[in-house]
Amino acid sequence: MDMMRTYGSWMLSVVMAVAMLGLMTDRASALSVEDHTKATEAIDKAIAYFRQTQNEDGSWSPRAGPAITGLVVAGMLDQPGIGPNDPTVRRAIQFILSKVQEDGGIYDGMLPNYNTSISVSALSRVRGDRRIAEVLENAEKFLRSLQYMEGSVDAQGRAVTEDHPFRGGFGYGNHGRPDGSNTQMTAQAFRDLGIDCNDPAFQEIVRYTSRLQAIPENEFLRGKVEMDGGAIYATSINKDLIGVPQSFATPEAREAAIEGKPMPPLRTYGSMSYAMIKTYIYADLKRDDPRVIGAYNWIRNNYTVEHNPGMPEELKHNGYFYYLMTMARALHAWNAPVLDKDDQPILWQSDMVRKLVSLQREDGSWINEADRWMEGDVNLVTAYALIAINNALGRER
Repeated sequence: MDMMRTYGSWMLSVVMAVAMLGLMTDRASALSVEDHTKATEAIDKAIAYFRQTQNEDGSWSPRAGPAITGLVVAGMLDQPGIGPNDPTVRRAIQFILSKVQEDGGIYDGMLPNYNTSISVSALSRVRGDRRIAEVLENAEKFLRSLQYMEGSVDAQGRAVTEDHPFRGGFGYGNHGRPDGSNTQMTAQAFRDLGIDCNDPAFQEIVRYTSRLQAIPENEFLRGKVEMDGGAIYATSINKDLIGVPQSFATPEAREAAIEGKPMPPLRTYGSMSYAMIKTYIYADLKRDDPRVIGAYNWIRNNYTVEHNPGMPEELKHNGYFYYLMTMARALHAWNAPVLDKDDQPILWQSDMVRKLVSLQREDGSWINEADRWMEGDVNLVTAYALIAINNALGRER
């Protein structure tokens, strides 16, 4: 009950703060001329890097499929003056189209949801091309077929019902368990396609995302997580532990569950928490919704551009550039000033630009020395950084 009272008071204070800030100009969070110049210079260097390193077939890092190429295309097409007829972009689009499958997906033998979602987000920026319009229509149908809905079966062959932990989510493909990352990528694709947030598939995405949030209203996680308003990774560890939630911020919990031991409380972390609030914004949830308030409070208490917050100290740079990209997309989509825990405006655009500029290498690229989750791939990390800066500048479509 005390926790509920605390959230009630937070809700009132934050709603009032947001309402007041909505009446203010955005001068507090706007980039200075100096930071804007640094941002555009960093973008120019990154694009020059991509132009110099593109493979002959139009791709970048094609080993896992067209996804990384799709991220680069999206980042480039959001620049003023770069369109689909740009030679580098045109070759990259042709590579993506070469991976279109008969089932409508856009992938190359693996990670069909991951690759298709990112490719859709890239191709959605190309308008007026009949072939691409047809590809997008079929890809949308394919993505819908991968969602765990009522009538689906889980990895153990059991029917997915109203309260099933998989309900509404997306995984890497059509087998195994769904997770918050793939689900938010599909939400991004749906948003980029212009799918109405009231569409049943979008509403089911919200259902699954809500199950990942550490708030008292989420009965699924009650007693399993530290209730701080953030998000964990998945509602299930794997196909054998359905309904046993997972957080990469608490790796010891996964090991305990696999060994049949009691799990410690799960911790939420940055990349999934920003993925959650981004999804809520795309779904047009009201700002006084308890889920949005909980997510907003998590941001206020955990804001940083220095590392992936919530992760253990030795893992805090794991997924760091994915975190920055997701954070920038979420805060750009929020479209209003954000107050920190001391009621001071968070100047996230400047913080984002300055941090990324400080990390950019001489050749225009970025790399993460903590190479987990493919962040040892220079093209992937550079694409993440480019998209993050685009959002800091308000360029992402």
